[in-house]
Amino acid sequence: MTAILADLLDAGRTGIAVGLVVFLRIGAVMALLPAFSERSVPERVRLVLTLAFTLIVAPAVTSPVLEVLTDGTGMLQILLSEVVIGLAFGLLLRMFVIVLQTAGSIAAQSTSLSQILGSAGVEPLPAMGHLMVISGLALAVMAGLHLRVAEMLIGSYQVFPPGRFPAPDLLSAWGAERVAQAFRMAFALAAPFVIASLIYNVALGVINKAMPQLMVAFVGAPAITAGGLILLFLTLPLILKVWSDGFFGFLADPYGGTP
Repeated sequence: MTAILADLLDAGRTGIAVGLVVFLRIGAVMALLPAFSERSVPERVRLVLTLAFTLIVAPAVTSPVLEVLTDGTGMLQILLSEVVIGLAFGLLLRMFVIVLQTAGSIAAQSTSLSQILGSAGVEPLPAMGHLMVISGLALAVMAGLHLRVAEMLIGSYQVFPPGRFPAPDLLSAWGAERVAQAFRMAFALAAPFVIASLIYNVALGVINKAMPQLMVAFVGAPAITAGGLILLFLTLPLILKVWSDGFFGFLADPYGGTP
C-alpha cells in the first residue's frame, strides 16, 4: 500500500509540474488571444479557459515537457522561455484584431463616419471598426477558434521546444513578416472605402469648379455618409471572409516557413 501511495504521489507531482510548464505558455497566449482575452470577458472566466486549454494541451506534450524538467534546465529559464514564446504567439494572433481595427478606422475616416458612435465599445473605435471587430470575433468563435488554437498550441512544442529560448533573429524575422502582412491586409480590406472616397472627392471638386455657387459640402456630406453605409452593407461579408481565411490560415500554419 505504501509503495502504491508513493507511486501515486510521484505521478501527481509529475503531472503538476508538467501542467505548470504548459500553463505558463498557454497563460501568456490567453492574455492576448482574440475573443477570449477581451476586456468584456471576466478575469475568472479567462482563468477557467486557461486551465481548460491546459488540460487539453498537456497530455499531448507531456514527453517534451518531461525531458526539459529532467535534463537540469533551471526553472527560471523554463518560466521565462515559456512566457516569451506564449507572448509571441499571442501578439501575432492579436494582430488580426488590429487588422480589423485599422481597416475600420481607415474606412470610417474615408467616408466621414469616424465620429458616429465612436465610443460605443470598450475601446474608443469608430462605429465601423467596432462593427468589424465584433463581427470578426463572433465569426471566428463560431468557426471553431478554440479547436484551432488548441491545435496550434500543441504544434508549437515541435517548433519551439519547452525551456528553450527561440533564436532572436528568427523570432524577429517571423514577427516582422507577420506584422507587415497584417497591415497589408488592413489596407486591402479598407480599399473599397478609400477608392469610393477618392471618386467622391474628385467628383465633388469637379462639381464645385463647374458650379461655384452651389454649396457642395451640404450636398456631398449626406451622400458620402449614405454611400459609406451602403458600401459597408455590401462589402462586410466579403471583408469578414477574407479576414477569417487569413486568420485561420495563420492558425493552420503560423510559421510560414520563417522560424
